[in-house]
Formats: sequence, C-alpha cells, structure tokens
Amino acid sequence: MGLVDSIFSHERQGYYGEYGGAFIPEILRTTLDELIVVFDSARRDPAFWDEFLQVMRTYSCRPTPITHLENLSNEVGGAQIYLKREDLNHTGAHKANNVMGQGLLVRRMGKKRVIAETGAGQHGVATATMAARLGLQCTIYMGAVDVERQRPNVFWMEQLGAEVVSVTDGSATLKDAINESLRDWAHSMAHTHYVLGTACGPHPFPQIVAYFQRVIGEESREQMLSALGCLPDKVFACVGGGSNATGMFLGFLDDPEVELVGVEAGGLGLATGEHAARLAGKVGSSGVAQGYKTYFFQDPEGQMQHTHSVSAGLDYIGVSPILAHLFDIGRVRMESATDKEVIDGLKRMMRAEGIIGALESTHAVVAALREATTMSADETVLVNLSGRGDKDIFTIADALEDENWKRFLKDKVGKL
Repeated sequence: MGLVDSIFSHERQGYYGEYGGAFIPEILRTTLDELIVVFDSARRDPAFWDEFLQVMRTYSCRPTPITHLENLSNEVGGAQIYLKREDLNHTGAHKANNVMGQGLLVRRMGKKRVIAETGAGQHGVATATMAARLGLQCTIYMGAVDVERQRPNVFWMEQLGAEVVSVTDGSATLKDAINESLRDWAHSMAHTHYVLGTACGPHPFPQIVAYFQRVIGEESREQMLSALGCLPDKVFACVGGGSNATGMFLGFLDDPEVELVGVEAGGLGLATGEHAARLAGKVGSSGVAQGYKTYFFQDPEGQMQHTHSVSAGLDYIGVSPILAHLFDIGRVRMESATDKEVIDGLKRMMRAEGIIGALESTHAVVAALREATTMSADETVLVNLSGRGDKDIFTIADALEDENWKRFLKDKVGKL
C-alpha cells in the first residue's frame, strides 16, 4: 500500500501512525458516525467526484495554472521556481475546494445550516459563498483579534449573508473559534453541518479535507509533467492546520524523489517563543485537544501556549495529524519563516513578478527562495501559493509603515 492509499484507508479509522482519532463527547458520536457513512458512500461513487470536479471547473476556475517565476528565478540564480496558483481560485484561496466538496455532502445529508471557524477569513468567505450558492443558513466563528486584522473578509462574509460571531475567549484567535464552533455543533447537529476548514479535528474531518484538497496536488503533478517532462525536485507549502499542504503533498507523496517541505510561522524568531513553529521549532509535543491527537504547542502540563504570526491563518496551536505522521516518518521536512522574512519576501515577489500572495502562502515562497539559491539551474521547485494577499491589506500596510495608508486611516477614523 502506498502512502496516499494509507491516508484514505479504512483499516485504522482515522489514525495516521499514532495521530488522529476522534476524542469527542458522546453527544457528537451519532453525528460523526452519520458523516462517516455519507462520506464513505460519496467517495465510493465515481459520479460524486465527477460532480465535484464539474462544480470546480465551472464555478471556481479549476484547474488553476502553474506560473514560472522567471524573474525571481534569475534573481536568486539557482533552481527554477514555479507557483501553483490557488490564489486564482474563486474566493481567492484553496479553501473553495474543501467547502464546495463539503457542500455537496451537506446536500446528501439534507441539512439546512452550516457553521465554520476561520482565522485568516478565507475559509469563512468560501463557506459563506458555498452557503449562498446552495441556499443554506450560515454562521462563521472568528476570533476577535482576527476580526480586526481581517476586516475586508468579515465585510464580504456578512454581505454574502453569513452571521459572523466574534469570539473573545482565550487568545481570541483560530483555536478559540474552533472551540466555539464545536459548542454550537453540539447543540445544533440535527440540522447543522460543521464545515471544518483544515485537515484537523476528529475523524473523519482530516480525511474529508484531504480528499477534496488533493485536487491541488493531482493537478500540479500532471501540469509539471506536461510542461517540463519531469517532477519538481522540491515542493513547498505553508502549514497552519495543514489543508493546503496536505492537498499539495498528496500529489507527490508516492514519488520519493520529490522532497516535500512544509513551512510554519517563525513569528518573531524561534528563540523568542513568539511563533507557531510546532514542528520546525521543536516545541510541539503529542497531545489530545479539539477532538484529535497530534503535535500541539503546549507546555509540559498540556496547557496550550500562546502562538504568534503576522498571518492570521498560521497561528494555530496544532497541526494536521496526517502531516504529524508524515513528519515523524521523515516524508515531510518542516522549516519556518519569520514575520520579517515574509514581509520582505512578499514585497520582493510583488516587485519582481507582479503577484500579491497571502501572508500565509508567502511563508512557503520565502523558504523556497532561500533553498533555491543552494540548488542548480537545472533543478526545479514548486510552491503552493495557497491564497492571494488582498485580505491582508491592513496588516501589510502597517508592516510596511506606509505613510499614505496611515493618513488615510487617520482621516477615516476621525470621521467615524
């Protein structure tokens, strides 16, 4: 059995090595069992995958293209760098793949309401978009900190008809939004589906998200072979919860000659403790929280620690159990990029290529640029640009200390 087949195997019911499982209150057991049955039935039905691909082709611009970064490749003087353009997906990120797929599952289950958590806001916008298209009631939970730094996405979620609930508990970021979503679901599961946005949480969510996001890697593999006649030497993807990385890596998991590199949030630097590099920073430890077992950013007593990242989507305390397993067996290597490196890298890519990547995705770009310089010109690296950066305008402008932007904000705030 290959590694890809093992991810979708029925043998261990949601375990990947020692990680995964479903550590949930009994009240959710029946609902999760129902979801497992519906998902297993759907993925055994070839017509379901065909329907999914048709929706993504006609509604979300799939297949997304591969772009050769000729200018940056020449600038670094090493390997040739390519981007998988998930930023060109409808709603601006890879998140549309998962939510439209789960929307088809919701239709099979006959439920009328969806809830979701969101950090950077891209998953929230995608879920609200899906709900609008399928005529579903929608509630999005978002940490209060993220509500402020991702205000454009909050606006669009509300305009799409979703109720956005600002969560003030804990650190008021992604982990707290997940907790609040689980509380809601425990009381509304009869008519509500939780559209979990990343490859984490209790089984079958990691498997469901991986199943739909694998379209990224499968497309990428075919596109690189078609364009170059060979596979890339290295593939990079940013890692928060891990949905875009899992989706990209699945396309190359059974190709041992392709090195897979995940890039976590280095924040203010690994030595400061102000980061979210659970694996690259060697600070994560195995534990159980939010319904599953994985590496968490926790202290020796198992208390979750504060994380930090300039990007709202990478400051999660845990990581996909699938990626935790692949890291343990040495199939995926983990690196990190600091806030400063990411802002500098984003500016560099904008000026050289005219592409504005999301702050999350730019972590992967930074690591790829760093390593491309050590490679030869006949080697290639592929980076999953998982989202676009217009959602990050407030954070980026503040980090760049743009004086025109400061004057604009001061003027607007003064008139409120």
